[in-house]
Amino acid sequence: MTDKIASYRDLIVWQQAMDLTVAIYEVTRAWPKDELYGLTGQVRRAATSVPANIAEGYGRESRASYQQFLRIAQGSLKELETHLFIAQRVGITSREAVESLMPHSESVGKLLRLLIRKLSSE
Repeated sequence: MTDKIASYRDLIVWQQAMDLTVAIYEVTRAWPKDELYGLTGQVRRAATSVPANIAEGYGRESRASYQQFLRIAQGSLKELETHLFIAQRVGITSREAVESLMPHSESVGKLLRLLIRKLSSE
């Protein structure tokens, strides 16, 4: 990988997190309207928090701070997954919908771990 990272927008992890967030919004549009301020809002907030924390960390001036924001993004990703499983268990969404989102979430998680490790080793 010889491309220079000039912005957080160049990070594949940020791009994939943005794609996951869009997919979450698409899935949650079909959820019951009475959940808009409940589980739907929780899922959307957790999803948007992932790329937002990646971007915020990138903008920090210290490596340690950047890594901390990446760890926060990891936490938000796990929160998102948990909310999706809850939505499935209570019948708001289907198992298939959740299963279609999990590979995207797992990919973002792997990339976050790789980036944290890379920053730790430099």
